[in-house]
Amino acid sequence: MPVPQSAIPAAQRRLLGLLLALLLVAQIDQPYPEVALLQHIPTALLLALSPLLLRRWPMSTASVACLTLFMALHTLGGRYAYSNVPYDEWARAMTGTSLADAFGWTRNHYDRLVHFAFGALSVIPVAEIARRWGGLGWRGAGLAVLGWVLAISCLYEIFEWLLTIVAAGDTADRYNGQQGDIWDAQKDMALALSGAILVLAIPRRDRRESCATSPPSR
Repeated sequence: MPVPQSAIPAAQRRLLGLLLALLLVAQIDQPYPEVALLQHIPTALLLALSPLLLRRWPMSTASVACLTLFMALHTLGGRYAYSNVPYDEWARAMTGTSLADAFGWTRNHYDRLVHFAFGALSVIPVAEIARRWGGLGWRGAGLAVLGWVLAISCLYEIFEWLLTIVAAGDTADRYNGQQGDIWDAQKDMALALSGAILVLAIPRRDRRESCATSPPSR
């Protein structure tokens, strides 16, 4: 029996349009073309499939906003191969000092931000899916979120390890962005888990408003 198709709310279409625009702008004068394809394929695939997915399995605008924000952060990181996102230059232009100077950082921490954001921004959409389509209660949905964040973080780090085996050394190193930290994978997974736990700790009333079990209004 075919799954009913639903119209995508206008707010969600605008969010996807903004993400598409950002993805296209990120390709202008691409500074790291050797890893650009690896970085941006996931976003392009998500955008291509999103109309079909959102019509068959509608999600709230809050969930789509979380996914869009995460992919936007990833797209910005992908443009600069993560390790070279010039946030210090941006901060110095706005405030006269860099974040590295202010906090004593010795590496580019943009990748850490995105791993934390992955955990934090997964909570609303994954909990919504677990409750609406999986029939789980709040506790089960929270456990599903933690399982999702840990599993995807682990699989991603395994992917990065395999990439170092099959890709040229410079390409793999630039994509992985370890920056000499032998505990990079563990820290990334811990940050993702921390982001999810932090958002799950927000009082449930706020999350009920975003993860209602009824289909989103159009």
